[in-house]
Amino acid sequence: MQAVDQRTADLQAAQASVDDAKAQIRDAQFDLDHCRITAPFTGRIGTHLVSVGNLIAGSRYATSPTTLLATLVSLDPIYFDFDMSESDFLTFSRDRVRQKGILADKVELALSDEKKFTRRGTLDFVDNVLDRSSGTIHTRATVPNPELFLTPGEFARVRLVLGAAASTLLVPDSAVLPDQSQHLVMTVSTDGTVAPKQVEIGGIRGGLRVIRSGLTQDDQVIIDGMPYARPGSKVAPQERPIRYAAAQGHD
Repeated sequence: MQAVDQRTADLQAAQASVDDAKAQIRDAQFDLDHCRITAPFTGRIGTHLVSVGNLIAGSRYATSPTTLLATLVSLDPIYFDFDMSESDFLTFSRDRVRQKGILADKVELALSDEKKFTRRGTLDFVDNVLDRSSGTIHTRATVPNPELFLTPGEFARVRLVLGAAASTLLVPDSAVLPDQSQHLVMTVSTDGTVAPKQVEIGGIRGGLRVIRSGLTQDDQVIIDGMPYARPGSKVAPQERPIRYAAAQGHD
């Protein structure tokens, strides 16, 4: 009986040695198959860091140092990483809630030498925690780059589109007068009389102040000569264009 047990143990040990040898053969075949390295995705490769004849090292399990051969980057589409301030993130989150399921995920980009936000992308990642040291949250957008003009590492300004386009009343910020905790604008009635109107203001867009309420599109707003526009006085208004500075967007 003791001899049978001994022979069984010897058989199991021999089988383990065979399995180990087969595993080593598979590992050797894997290394051989990967002696020719192919790109895992389409992109642009940088300078080669090793030459023919150089000794390199590799580790499938990251248990030893490996040799960097080259750097490959994806170009189309390309990722645009940026950080959103806590206040902007709150505005973004509230807009998502207000849209009831329609995500605000469109971004517009302008490179450092571009004045207009002509490039479009899709916001597809928002981190799950704010960085308390900087007061920001990390986000990422995917931007089509069919002409391969955008290059990894470039700086760009980003503008996040919140909701669908809506008509908004805009006036020069200098036309809005503070009145304690309120704001006023001077308007001209149909008979030329100056009349102040209390308004609720919003942010600045293109150098102009957003008017949330208090004005209608038919109101004539005094944008120049404010010291002479006293309530109740008569004026002879002259129309002047209000220019929107398209390059001045919130980033």
